Amino acid sequence: MEFSTRTANHVSIGEMQGRFDALEAPKLSTWLDSVSGQSPAQVIINMSGVTFVDSTALSTLVKGMKRCRQQNGDLLICGLQKQVKVIFELTRLDKAFSIYSDEATALRALA
Repeated sequence: MEFSTRTANHVSIGEMQGRFDALEAPKLSTWLDSVSGQSPAQVIINMSGVTFVDSTALSTLVKGMKRCRQQNGDLLICGLQKQVKVIFELTRLDKAFSIYSDEATALRALA
């Protein structure tokens, strides 16, 4: 998995490409730890390039969301491909996360 980060309008954005699984989850977890320590912790995870997620990846996202909310912020997800969106729906995580079609829409939601 490729993982890149940037900041826009005081929002930390992480963008992933490839498979997001147990092998790759620690990268995201470490980054989330660093950006969720400030209040408000506003984070967007752009998953438009992610083709697969496993349970460890989902757990990492849930933990990140909880940390952000503890810091009066939120973690939003955007750009889910169809096969990944189905996994979110099957696990009912589509009800727990705010999911947006693209990064620009997610940024507007945090403005």
